[in-house]
Amino acid sequence: MRTVITYGTFDLFHIGHLRLLARARDLGDRLVVAISTDAFNAGKGKKTIVPYAQRAEIVSAIRLVDEVIPENSWEQKRRDIIDHKVNVFVMGEDWRGKFDELKNLCDVVYLPRTKGISSTEIKQLLAPLSREHTEALRGALETIGEIISRLN
Repeated sequence: MRTVITYGTFDLFHIGHLRLLARARDLGDRLVVAISTDAFNAGKGKKTIVPYAQRAEIVSAIRLVDEVIPENSWEQKRRDIIDHKVNVFVMGEDWRGKFDELKNLCDVVYLPRTKGISSTEIKQLLAPLSREHTEALRGALETIGEIISRLN
């Protein structure tokens, strides 16, 4: 069995995320997804819209994904590869070269991003919205997560 692992925040889940997961899954038989926790993101100076537990639930509900684990630190990747018997480590091409030191443990693959969409761009578009609009968006995202869960 060939195990693939990828890491990400997966905030405001969109088609680019789904396509990354599909391409990662195509590289093996089992897909493990490590999702950055809120605390880890805060340490990176990054704020998410959707809390970790909901992001993990959304990604867990996707048929392509076999296991979701929390990402708590930069350093855990080496341990995760060993613990989960990973054959392929996958990241988006914007990380090219940043994880090459893991090549002594497994294959390291950088996949192209989906053009025209990113969580950062979506957040920039949402920035002018009021708190009321942001809360409505959170509610809509929770509903989307519930729909995805029911589809599987």
